[in-house]
Amino acid sequence: MSVLTTKQIMEIIPHRQPFLLIDTIEELEVGKRAVGKKCVSYNEPFFAGHFPNEPVMPGVLIIEALAQTGAVAILSEDENKGKTAYFAGINQAKFKQKIVPGDVLTLETEIIKRKGPIGVGKATAYVDGKLAVSAELVFAIGGE
Repeated sequence: MSVLTTKQIMEIIPHRQPFLLIDTIEELEVGKRAVGKKCVSYNEPFFAGHFPNEPVMPGVLIIEALAQTGAVAILSEDENKGKTAYFAGINQAKFKQKIVPGDVLTLETEIIKRKGPIGVGKATAYVDGKLAVSAELVFAIGGE
């Protein structure tokens, strides 16, 4: 059973369809870690052009889904409610396999460093227990 539904996720982060890239949060340690799910459907808008004869989820959108998962963890903290987590950097991104329609992505982002409004998340995405993507995500919390 999910910890957070899509509707509850939208109460925490500002993303909306078609750019909300996580369906549920399965595990949540506020301010520390989140695990999300993304069911990749053939109807995703990006598949129309990436690529028409061989649909592949763009790597940058997988990274974004991982960032949104981490944003749920960090923006769930009382002091960050109503704020936005912005990208400040993407380091050591590695893409190990293609993500295609029918895949269920398990997205895990753990906050490993924080100093003021800046932090770093260790992010990994899996399909069927197999590592698909890994990266280090740097974020900045801003807004109110």
